[in-house]
Amino acid sequence: MKIYNKYILCCIGSLSFIMSSFANVTIPSFFSDNMVLQQQDNVKIWGWSNPHEPITITTSWSNDTITAKGTNYAKWEAVLKTPKAGGPYTITIKGYNEIKLNNVLIGEVWVCSGQSNMEWTASAGIDDAETAIAAANFPNIRLFTVSKHSSETPQDNLDGQWQMCSPETMQYFSAVAYFFGKKLHQELDVPIGLINSSWGGSYAETWMPESIFKTNNELKKASEKINPVEWAPYEPGRIYNAMIHPLTKLNVSGVIWYQGENNTANSKSYHLIFSELIKSWRQAFNKEIPFYFAQIAPFSYHEFAGVEVRDAQRRTLELPKTAMVVTSDIGDLKDIHPRNKKDVGLRFAQLALKKHYHTIDTVVESPLYASAEVKNNKLLVTFNHADGLYATSKTSQFEVAGADEVFHSAKFKIKGNQIEVFSKQVKEPMYVRYAWGNTIEANIFNKVGLPMSSFTTQLIK
Repeated sequence: MKIYNKYILCCIGSLSFIMSSFANVTIPSFFSDNMVLQQQDNVKIWGWSNPHEPITITTSWSNDTITAKGTNYAKWEAVLKTPKAGGPYTITIKGYNEIKLNNVLIGEVWVCSGQSNMEWTASAGIDDAETAIAAANFPNIRLFTVSKHSSETPQDNLDGQWQMCSPETMQYFSAVAYFFGKKLHQELDVPIGLINSSWGGSYAETWMPESIFKTNNELKKASEKINPVEWAPYEPGRIYNAMIHPLTKLNVSGVIWYQGENNTANSKSYHLIFSELIKSWRQAFNKEIPFYFAQIAPFSYHEFAGVEVRDAQRRTLELPKTAMVVTSDIGDLKDIHPRNKKDVGLRFAQLALKKHYHTIDTVVESPLYASAEVKNNKLLVTFNHADGLYATSKTSQFEVAGADEVFHSAKFKIKGNQIEVFSKQVKEPMYVRYAWGNTIEANIFNKVGLPMSSFTTQLIK
């Protein structure tokens, strides 16, 4: 009998040893020390474990204990109710092993994505880089850069590490995202988490779920016009799968986006492509998140490809909770990577502060075409965000066309938030366009000094 009892105890001990040896509660890399979680929200936290492994989660901001259990697929998920902005806090996750996350802040989290102008760092060269780097001591701004990866299938995890913002870390982080986050931090006085997931030289198609292209023939045809490049994947879905899909269960405030240069290859389809990208991300995040984007700057592209992309971006504003940063006055005609990243970031921040946080009441958007009507052989064009319109030169960047759709240079007169446009060569005007060229820099601004976006009322064929 004693031998039998010893045998039982030995088995139990062995089983306990086996269970502890295979203890494998793990979490995605973005749940780590120094992270920021979205404030006053029901935040998902998840990971992997043994099947049926009991898991408890406790936080230093609450006395509640959250429980979860590993599924037969070795996955688990729980929801944490976060308080108002603050910290630092700790989060403890216990299964057969224990994980403790330290120096966690609660605040506002933004995804910052796109291609090289979003990826561009202060160390790569920006205006007044030395001063900006030296002043980047903001421990309550946290930075997470997603490492470049691609995948044929959607992934659950990605590589990266949360870091406190300092001169040492800021200089290798997205400069646009940093200036955006710094302004939010200073104005809102809350911790800011910035997730930079960008890849220079990438097409929009590779940032979208591949499944969309299987059900949308127009999108599929557009994607077939792009060519392989040496510096990034080009197939639909490859970057999305590895660098966006793993983030989609996170609770975030919104997205800022700077991309479009590569899609000059299929510029006439970019309105459809970009609109579907935004819709697909919102579906994946299961929330109509604000999506603010930068219009690409003037540069010497082929034919009208650059301005066609800019107009496609302008027309994408028809989607709700979108807004656009116009950059035609802060670009560089000789460099596709303008070094003025600060003003781009600040303009993004102004959009968020007014449209998402409702903390300011000033004009934050560029003058945008609204409508046009014919009056006495002239076109009277109305604009939104157009208080205090003024021109910096007498040179007209307007053109008008009649039914033949042949455009002629036109004169203009500013009348409040409207502009009268006319040409002796067009007796019956039907169409109007402004700054319609790849390298034309806007010369009309509103009262806060934001440039008018290029536009055309003609259907781009």
